[in-house]
Amino acid sequence: MWGMSRLFSPLDLRALTLANRVQVSPMCQYSAVDGGMGDWHLMHLGSLALSGAGVLMVEATAVVPEGRITNACLGLHTDAQAEALARVRAFCRSHSPIAVGVQLAHAGRKASAQCPWDGGRPVPPGEGGWAVVGPSAVPYTSGWPTPRELSHAELHEVREAFVAATHRADAAGIDLIEVHAAHGYLLSTFLSPFSNLRTDEYGGSREHRMRFPLEVFEAMRRAWPAHKPMGVRIHGSDWVEGGWTVDDAAAFAGALKALGCDYVTVSSGGVISKAPITAGPGYQVPLAAAVRRATGITTCAVGLITTGPQAEAILADESADQVAIARAMLFNPHWAWQAAAALGADWVAPPQYERATPQMWPGARRTS
Repeated sequence: MWGMSRLFSPLDLRALTLANRVQVSPMCQYSAVDGGMGDWHLMHLGSLALSGAGVLMVEATAVVPEGRITNACLGLHTDAQAEALARVRAFCRSHSPIAVGVQLAHAGRKASAQCPWDGGRPVPPGEGGWAVVGPSAVPYTSGWPTPRELSHAELHEVREAFVAATHRADAAGIDLIEVHAAHGYLLSTFLSPFSNLRTDEYGGSREHRMRFPLEVFEAMRRAWPAHKPMGVRIHGSDWVEGGWTVDDAAAFAGALKALGCDYVTVSSGGVISKAPITAGPGYQVPLAAAVRRATGITTCAVGLITTGPQAEAILADESADQVAIARAMLFNPHWAWQAAAALGADWVAPPQYERATPQMWPGARRTS
């Protein structure tokens, strides 16, 4: 070691020890075939497995076909999809010690859409799409379909689909699971009073709106091996008065912690299409800090975190325990190496790349 860094210190999650506190954030690729991984994912995730991060998260992966954002999104509702995931996971681990996780999701009323580069608009059932569902019959925004309100029997089916995907993830050799309860997808729409207008035990008060996401997590936690960690990407704020707040997020995180949740990644937005969000460097970090202070749960910060010194400062002032890097990691798949060089920290490179380390190439120390 030729320097100490909070960002490049280990993080223990149950029996799993992450080499550092950099997470490659789950990022949709819209490149699946029949919900399964192909050569694009082998290349994409294989590259990021050499990033120097402590954990590599596979993109939002639907637990049922109608839970996909697009028809090119990943799924984990068939054995063939699990086998494809196992292939890519094995490839990554054959060349890197990085932990590999998967984010399990259901897109809810934002499902059945075009790929972003095709416009991202909803695709109706008659044109290759499918009917969408949600906690209530409230469309995402003008021009989007009205979801069918899920019945009690359908809620049970969705919960069991998350459980089945959990078993498949374990069989595929995945190290940790993250449940997607943010960004306006199904579980987060149960949380927000703007998208959940139910009058039964799953709507109304905050405790009732939290009930279904908590039931899903609890069932998944029981199905997941006790030694393996499980986290949740949570909804930090609607950014609109009268909606879900960071205090609500803290209450949700506290309830998750009591059920055995090992960490939360605090994101925000996505429920209300025109919410007045002012994005800037680290704009969601205060949400993570508030949740961490209120609950003591291991917390991951995300959102326009782009440099090593910025990430180090977030951890140094105890706003979070980990950072998730998304677009900056796509721009520079060796982001963690560059961050370590800027912070004077060490990292492990494959022998083929050792001559690029600062010990062998002093020029690396001059990056930032």
